[in-house]
Amino acid sequence: SFFGGSCWNYDETTDSYYMKIFSNKMPDLNWRNEAVQQEMIDVAKKWLDYGIDGFRIDAVSHLDRSEYTDALVYQDEKYPLDWHKFSNLPKVHDYLKKLNNEVFSKHDCLTIGEVGGEASIESGLKYASFDSNELSMVFNFDHNWCNNLSDIINPKKLKVNVICLKQAFSKWQYAFKDKGWIPLNWLNHDQPRLISHYGNYKYPLESGKMLATALHMMRGTPFIYQGEEIGMTNYPFEDVADFNDVSSKNSYHYHLEQEPDDPVKALKNASLKSRDNPRTPMQWTSEPYAGFSVVDPFMPVNPNYKRINVERNLKNQNSLFHHYQKLIYLRQKSEFHDIITFGDYMMLDPEDDKLYTYIRTNQDQALLVINSFSTKKVIYDLSAYEIKSVLISNYKNQNIKNQKITLKPFESIVFEIKEKL
Repeated sequence: SFFGGSCWNYDETTDSYYMKIFSNKMPDLNWRNEAVQQEMIDVAKKWLDYGIDGFRIDAVSHLDRSEYTDALVYQDEKYPLDWHKFSNLPKVHDYLKKLNNEVFSKHDCLTIGEVGGEASIESGLKYASFDSNELSMVFNFDHNWCNNLSDIINPKKLKVNVICLKQAFSKWQYAFKDKGWIPLNWLNHDQPRLISHYGNYKYPLESGKMLATALHMMRGTPFIYQGEEIGMTNYPFEDVADFNDVSSKNSYHYHLEQEPDDPVKALKNASLKSRDNPRTPMQWTSEPYAGFSVVDPFMPVNPNYKRINVERNLKNQNSLFHHYQKLIYLRQKSEFHDIITFGDYMMLDPEDDKLYTYIRTNQDQALLVINSFSTKKVIYDLSAYEIKSVLISNYKNQNIKNQKITLKPFESIVFEIKEKL
């Protein structure tokens, strides 16, 4: 199971086992049974009849199974994790084509599949190319773990692998050009909060704005996970009892088995990657329970809610929220709408481990996007370009001298440019 332990669970009522590649509370359906397929078709039709605009299909790459042969077990393993037996198998595409033919194609709806299990570019195109007749788009996880989170217990020692990050984004940008459409997202309900994962606690506002700009200036459809737009962070777990998520509890016990004498380290290891981090209540105001509820909610509210909430963001014109609004305006309503949404993408400086830079172009315009992941100043050469204007930046003033810009910590800036001949 992805969450640890066996993928088979015994049910006393039926005196039989059922398969669950995630939680015991999530039994897997047998999509090879046509009656199951029809039931899911009917469910989808019913929701569309209610007037919804589409579906995010969770774990869509895991709908089919292999022939249930045993995985290879190594000497020290009890339950080997071999997700290839239930990931991106050919019959998944048969099920999706049937769903699309009988349901999706008959409605003006958006369909987004979540594809894990090491989905390749080729696999992604099978799901969501313009002529696949399956899904509108697919989320992938290639960029989700480009840091040293698995090797640290102190969040202040977080280090982002910028080269890994931009390579992961770029390969999907290049592969889907003229072949399909992609979503743009940083993280979701299964990964840590963005500021805690790729940002910086010393520069939360600057790094938050930089991360927003880096994502929203790419080609595709941006997705903002709730709380991302106000800079919500990971929860400071103090006890394993604070965890609600089964995978977090399993992670804690796994680390404790490795080092039985250090429960504090086990807790910190599990906390940094806990899926409970992005599931804490939305922080609306500085009122009790962050304005989310008038009673104790299902999960604890992050103690920093009085400092980080929607109300404070709305009142401050320099807030992260207002930066997101500017990015959305540029994409939707400005004269740069077409180039940001549909323009070509080209990554620059592939071996630079501090900067994520790229160019967007169409027949009439060109944009240079510079994003620094460094806590220190970085100098970048602009001599190859004629700077026409600044579209957006996370600092009020830019330090440009002798055709070079000195970037401040986590500075991001988007230039309208004209390449020098």
